[in-house]
Amino acid sequence: MNKKIWLSSPHMGGTEKKYVQQAFDSNWVAPLGPNVEGFEKDLENYLGENVKVAALSAGTAAIHLALILSGVKLHDEVLCQSFTFSASANPITYQGATPIFIDSEKNTWNMCPIALEKAIQDRISKGKKPKAIIVVHLYGMPAKISEISEIAKKHDIKLIEDAAEALGSTYKGQKCGTFGDFGILSFNGNKIITTSGGGALVCKTKKDKQKAIFLATQARDEAPHYQHSEIGYNYRMSNIVAGIGRGQMKVLDKHIALRRANNQFYQDVFKNIEGITVFTEPNIDYYSNHWLSAIVIDENLTGFNSEALRLYLTTKNIETRPLWKPMHKQPVFKTSDFFGSNVAEQLFLQGLCLPSGSNLSKNQKERIQNNLIKFLKLD
Repeated sequence: MNKKIWLSSPHMGGTEKKYVQQAFDSNWVAPLGPNVEGFEKDLENYLGENVKVAALSAGTAAIHLALILSGVKLHDEVLCQSFTFSASANPITYQGATPIFIDSEKNTWNMCPIALEKAIQDRISKGKKPKAIIVVHLYGMPAKISEISEIAKKHDIKLIEDAAEALGSTYKGQKCGTFGDFGILSFNGNKIITTSGGGALVCKTKKDKQKAIFLATQARDEAPHYQHSEIGYNYRMSNIVAGIGRGQMKVLDKHIALRRANNQFYQDVFKNIEGITVFTEPNIDYYSNHWLSAIVIDENLTGFNSEALRLYLTTKNIETRPLWKPMHKQPVFKTSDFFGSNVAEQLFLQGLCLPSGSNLSKNQKERIQNNLIKFLKLD
């Protein structure tokens, strides 16, 4: 059988070993060190907008700290995009808070501003003003962040941007992750750049960054002995992992260009296929890194659904994946409130993510295309 084509596999640039070796040579094998500080500075320079970055063990840890810094506590409510990975919502429960899920809109597949406003008005009318909003830039596509930011500011609610999938994506030229009070990045193995595992919290002030690092290093007070006045966490990124990140930053723009080329490849493959739509930017204000390229299949027009295509490609050793199952449809959140209609549900039922790695070879693309042509009976 042909070698497996993965959905999104790690793609090293070649300089990562240099930084990792420096960590070994200097014996900085710890959750602090020059690579951590260097990686944070690299990200700050890349994101611009006078942001401060704290490198952490995971994007999930970054969301958790963002909620703490936003003042979210026991029994508070947090509005969260429903169409996302569970890591966007799980940290809400870490704080003993309650997630309220918001539907998507069809243009960006992200949080619907109309449903968001309705949810806020509803909660306020019940005497329970939400403490924070978590919006996600899904698959690298910027959300309607201007509208969502305006709503958050109007109601004085903290805005947390989950840009775990959107490093390098922009809205009107501004980088995703820099619009809200806090931004979240992820460097998991399948992301646009990887540190094998890891994440970062994007802050607007040095004070918030310092507080995040304090909490991420077990909230140890300044004292010659171990003293703790607050509950802390073991969330800091290691110097070894950060070394991989420093090397990956050198190929970030290249990886974005390759992922965007993959999206164009799929647009070309499906351009004359009725009933199959490739997920692309709604207009020129949006610039997606196209971390994952995805399609929506209208079974009424094609005669087959996304699951049939997924199963076929699986037999050809080509990995695909359904779109995210909405959080309000997950067993763990089945009792949570939800505002919206059925946009997220329809996307889940009709959508499919296709191989999108920046290391897809020409031969692999040809194999994908040939198998799609066979399945669509175009040969």
